[in-house]
Amino acid sequence: MNANELSRICLALPQAFESFPFGEETSVFKTSGNGKVFAISTLTDSPLSVTLKADPEDSIALREQYAEIAPGYHMNKKHWITVDLTGSLSTRLIEELVYASYALVRPRLPRR
Repeated sequence: MNANELSRICLALPQAFESFPFGEETSVFKTSGNGKVFAISTLTDSPLSVTLKADPEDSIALREQYAEIAPGYHMNKKHWITVDLTGSLSTRLIEELVYASYALVRPRLPRR
């Protein structure tokens, strides 16, 4: 997977947008509804990776199952994972991890 593919996956989600608060080389994906971050990727890193929000229990299981998934780089290790995008993981799994991250931060509709 390359940076353009990752960007396409993230921006396809409702209310998702990309910003560069840490400089031109670090892409941060947020929801416009509440401004919460669901993905961060340094576009110039080799190998390319993405840091995603994760349920704490899922995070532990994913790190145990896949060598390409590590605790979140520069983030809370309990709630974030960093995923190596060099090609070992399927595109489908990466998409599911991005969607799960988005689901954890997306704006919720008020109960009525």
